[in-house]
Amino acid sequence: MKSFSLLSVVDHLMPRGLAEAVANESLGTADVLAWIAEFDARKLYLPAAYPTMYDYCLRELRMSEDRASKRIRAARAAREFPAIFEMVADQRLSLSAVVTLAPKLNRENAAELLAAAAHRTRAEVELLLTQRFPSADVPTSLRAVPSPQNESPGALMPPEALGEISGASTPSMESAGLLMPGPSEASAHSPAPGRVNSAQGAPLGTPAAPRPRVAPLSTGRYELRVTLDQATHDKLRRAQALLAHAVPSGDIAEVLDRALDALIEKMGKRRHATTSKPGTKRGSKSSRHIPADVRRAVHERDGGQCTFVSEAGRRCAETRFLEHDHVHPVARGGQATVANTRLRCRAHNQYEAERTYGAGFMREKRQAAKSRGEYAKNLMGRRYARPQSSSSSSSSPSR
Repeated sequence: MKSFSLLSVVDHLMPRGLAEAVANESLGTADVLAWIAEFDARKLYLPAAYPTMYDYCLRELRMSEDRASKRIRAARAAREFPAIFEMVADQRLSLSAVVTLAPKLNRENAAELLAAAAHRTRAEVELLLTQRFPSADVPTSLRAVPSPQNESPGALMPPEALGEISGASTPSMESAGLLMPGPSEASAHSPAPGRVNSAQGAPLGTPAAPRPRVAPLSTGRYELRVTLDQATHDKLRRAQALLAHAVPSGDIAEVLDRALDALIEKMGKRRHATTSKPGTKRGSKSSRHIPADVRRAVHERDGGQCTFVSEAGRRCAETRFLEHDHVHPVARGGQATVANTRLRCRAHNQYEAERTYGAGFMREKRQAAKSRGEYAKNLMGRRYARPQSSSSSSSSPSR
């Protein structure tokens, strides 16, 4: 077993040993990026029953959330601009610098921008980007900032009307791997310096409001901390008023629990036709239509979870972005029955379609669908943007 004690190393050998260890680490990091980039490009996480590369890094490779997110974004940037691999390997670029640079890199500026960023810290890279891509000045404004003692997430009702809210500092749910989704697979990069933080309405670099989070307090007990805008605040106040007879204290936890029950019931009906009083079965002219009773039965049978199973026997754990998939495709005579329908997450539904029809065919179908959607959007925009003369709008007879 390797010993990590360095007590026997004399002082004058320590600098060289540390430098070699760091160099080996950088070379290893570049190697990891190359593997992640190729693995991600081939989408080999899908046959392993993971919906995203992020999930694969977390669950299969046992990476931390931050480590996985940073390496995936850096790997995607390096696959597009291979010079990054060498620059990370020989320590000219850190992972943080790569992630910061990535949103601004393109075919025209990559070589020059990467060279300019060599041997710079992340803060220095941010400054470099603000010089190359300046943002407009922020308008002068004055806004109220709540004092620390008034920053309670439940400060919507008088203290005596609220349940107990803990202000203890606890680890975020992101570190526990619960309730916090991973980085979007569609958006691989973080906002670049100088861009506006849309969630806060302020430029990056200014103090931001605390991130929404759910943190464990004790067994079965959690702290929810979130910043609300005025409209959402007003909705919560309205919900407290409507529930005054049932929840006279206005306890936010109970109001939220009831609101989530209502939302789950509503979305369950919409997505999976769940209901306590099934109606009569209705026919449909479309062979692709899945009747409500079939959707209910499939959702209950599959447990609201993707059913894809890897060759090693691992079932995909995704419960979001679920779609109904035909075991035997409709195009080949499949019917919308319970036995022929299953739940698949969006990623594995697409993966199954590519295995059935071929990746090239599905790519063309997706591109055609995208073109139709853009055409319809442009057509609708022109229709509503068409000017109307005052005479035609005021004097034309109705038909």
